[in-house]
Amino acid sequence: MLHLLLLRYTVSEQAAEPFIKAHVAYLDRHHGNGTFLVSGQTDPTSTGGAILAHGVDRTTIEEITAQDPFVTGGVAEYTITTITPGRVHPDLVGVLTPES
Repeated sequence: MLHLLLLRYTVSEQAAEPFIKAHVAYLDRHHGNGTFLVSGQTDPTSTGGAILAHGVDRTTIEEITAQDPFVTGGVAEYTITTITPGRVHPDLVGVLTPES
C-alpha cells in the first residue's frame, strides 16, 4: 500500500519553526527505516509538505503521522490518502511491489 500524506500548517509557517529540528529527525527516522520514500515542502512552503509512504497499513501510518512533532506540537495536521497501485513505472516496481 502507498500513502500520500499531505501536511498542512494550522498556524503560520513562522509559528511552526520551533518544531522543525524535531520534524526533520522524525523524517530521517522514517526515511531510514524505509517507510518514507519521498518527502518535501509544498510550493509555496507556507502551506506545508507532502510525503509518499509505503510498506505499512492504514492504521500504522495514522499512528506514525500522529507522532510527527508538528502534529504533537499542534502546528500542523495530516490528510492521508491511501492508494492501491494499479500501474507502476518499471523503475519503481522493486520498491512499490510487496514481496511475497
